[in-house]
Amino acid sequence: MTHQILTELAASISELKANPMKVVASGEGMPIAVLNRNEPAFYCVPAKAYEAMMDLIEDKELLEIAKSRQKEETVKVKLDDP
Repeated sequence: MTHQILTELAASISELKANPMKVVASGEGMPIAVLNRNEPAFYCVPAKAYEAMMDLIEDKELLEIAKSRQKEETVKVKLDDP
């Protein structure tokens, strides 16, 4: 049976058990698929990659809000107004 792996990097669960920090460091901040008997078991997502991923999701959400408001009526204001 074939499985889609959603990362460029993969490590076996045996490698992870033997030296978890080496596996994480080998990913250089990118997510790593952890395989059990050559099937993806889970993904290891380092904090930097997680933060970057969450920033992208937040940016996408903000872009959708901005696009939805583009056709709204504008209100002129002056910064000097009380």
